[in-house]
Amino acid sequence: MPLPPLVAPVDALDPAEASRTARHAVLAGFGEIGQRRLAAAHVAVIGAGGLGSPVILALAAAGVGRLTVIDDDVVEVSNLQRQVLHRHRDAGRPKTASAIRAAADLSPGTRVDAVTERIAPGNAAALLADADVVIDGSDTFATRRAVADACESLGIPLVWGVVQEFHAQVTIFWTPTDAALPAVRLADLYPEGSEGDVPTCAAVGVLGSLCIQVGGILATETVKLLTGIGEPLLGRVLVVDALRGRTSEVPLRPSRMPVPAVSPANAPAPAPTPVPDVDLQAALSASRAGALLLDVREPAETATGTIPGSVTIPLADLLAEPARVTASSVVVICHAGGRAHRAAEALRSRGVDAAVLTGGLSAWPHATDLSPAPSTIAEGSSA
Repeated sequence: MPLPPLVAPVDALDPAEASRTARHAVLAGFGEIGQRRLAAAHVAVIGAGGLGSPVILALAAAGVGRLTVIDDDVVEVSNLQRQVLHRHRDAGRPKTASAIRAAADLSPGTRVDAVTERIAPGNAAALLADADVVIDGSDTFATRRAVADACESLGIPLVWGVVQEFHAQVTIFWTPTDAALPAVRLADLYPEGSEGDVPTCAAVGVLGSLCIQVGGILATETVKLLTGIGEPLLGRVLVVDALRGRTSEVPLRPSRMPVPAVSPANAPAPAPTPVPDVDLQAALSASRAGALLLDVREPAETATGTIPGSVTIPLADLLAEPARVTASSVVVICHAGGRAHRAAEALRSRGVDAAVLTGGLSAWPHATDLSPAPSTIAEGSSA
């Protein structure tokens, strides 16, 4: 649903900026007042790497008045394949210096505040306190959780994206002041401890052009929030599969939704049967009896190996297209169990007899002798 704009517009644009952003001024529903809202806005960008680079370029070009760029890293030549903010001559220099230079070249009226320190639980709230929107393009879940916790405590919308290999996800986490809109948190997408030990880009790679695509989406979602146009990705996860040339959408609902009061005459249906948990031996026995072992971890995780005989579909892809699994009996596997339960619930709602491997792979040290990862289930598979 459309949301009110987050910022009040500046009184006027100077003639040079009005001329530079003239193509925004003629956009239906955006216009000159939308541009003045951007000029008044303050956006904090976490990371000036693969996602932060196109975000910073796009928001500076759009005319956002102030950008705070937080990154403690320096440019390496291997960054240049995807981090389009930087140049060969920047190698060894702080990534934030590239942000200052590029923004000044694109939009002289955009102020860039460079913060060359790592954001963490101890400083996140102070660094983000006066931002209108925060965009997280960081590369570790420890950082992502620190940023998400700070944004939740401050009531600031968090535009969130992640890219690895050929896959990406984009959404918005926010606790709106409007009581009609429920809070959506990072823990609703990735419950604490469920993400596992995700390899770095150096270990598994990332498609550079996909970073540019996803960074553009992050910037667009930010512009929508600031100016009040369109329908932001609040309560929805955009899933990008670059190899299949496909984007899909997964609903994201709060995990702590209140239960509405009901009258006896309108009592709810009985609660669904809880998803059963099975131990490793029972899962392997079920597999021998014909059950599908379904691994819903991310490609970067399954690249390190899977239980022999299992097949893989990342959780977001499964939730977007559960009909890809046609087996009647399934045991779902993830790192710690949280994602597997979400997948099993989706499958059981379609009549599939789905169980979950107790505690995920992390609970079974003797399951570490894994086979090479199988290919993700292809379209039309009989899984």
